[in-house]
Amino acid sequence: MAAWQMGLRALALLAAFAPGAWAQQSPAPAPDGAPGAPAAASPDPAPDPVTGDAPAPTEVVRMGTGSVAGVYFPVGVAICRLANQHRAETGLRCAATQTAGSVANVAGLRDGSLGFAIVQSDALAEAVAGTGAFATAGPDTGIRAVMGLYPEALALVVRSDAGVARVEDLAGKRIVIGAEGAGTRSLADGLIGALGWTAASFGATPDIAPERLGQALCDNQIDGFFYAVGHPARVIQEATTSCDARLVPIDGAAVNALVASNPTYVAATIPGGLYRGNAGPVATFGVTATLVTEASVPDATVRILVHAVVDEIDTLRGLEPVLSGLDPREQVSAGFAAPLHPAAAAIYREKGWE
Repeated sequence: MAAWQMGLRALALLAAFAPGAWAQQSPAPAPDGAPGAPAAASPDPAPDPVTGDAPAPTEVVRMGTGSVAGVYFPVGVAICRLANQHRAETGLRCAATQTAGSVANVAGLRDGSLGFAIVQSDALAEAVAGTGAFATAGPDTGIRAVMGLYPEALALVVRSDAGVARVEDLAGKRIVIGAEGAGTRSLADGLIGALGWTAASFGATPDIAPERLGQALCDNQIDGFFYAVGHPARVIQEATTSCDARLVPIDGAAVNALVASNPTYVAATIPGGLYRGNAGPVATFGVTATLVTEASVPDATVRILVHAVVDEIDTLRGLEPVLSGLDPREQVSAGFAAPLHPAAAAIYREKGWE
């Protein structure tokens, strides 16, 4: 992991966030898109050199991501970094915000505390339908897709001495299945249901933060953990380099039936060689990480963010390993459960991608 990425994660834990998805006349952001201290050398946009019109005050938009130990946060920082490079012209400041994950991100969009968010495609489908984690809140009729980002394959990581060779061996084991509101939990719950199990089928299901999973596994506090993420992932790298740990295939008839019954799930493979001691590919299933917003977010704001990505897509591919294979045509044809935001759709049509 690059030093600047680790620095961003540390910065996020110290930063104080302004309330609300937007704020006027806010201090300038850190240049990389992470929330940070004011930078006096970065003023609001200058008046138009032709008309002399004064620009609108800097607009701050918060992007909900996930844990600093996961992938959503650095991906959000990378996107915001590109958008913030043009802040002098656009007047938009993008700030990546640490959250509890997909479900929390949808809630933040609904209450207006977030302007954009990264969510799993299955959580997006549930939000649109008002089912699952969103049954109480009801359907989110305003949520809009902006672009697909990358596949998220569900990983099952166990200690090599835990006696787990396949999913069915998890019965009676101490397994972290993810926090309530996180995308990992949504996928794990789907798998558990497909197996005909409940949480009681495990020996224990402790709630451990992602950044502590590797240590807990290697210290024999748990036997394994689920983690839905783009690969390679820092959390899994730490676990497999700190002790003898391996990825277990998530496959079989129950998994095949689960994927076939849910249009937001896809069969997936975690490539071999990404993690120490795991030379071969591992079969599993997963979803797609999707950038979303709400219909109430101004078209101009959406255009700025989308242009920042599509106009500098080669740069974005180099900022995070999970984005290295980003394909713009796949970004806009990911089978979104929510309608595509019209401002984003217009840009994709201009590019000939839609």
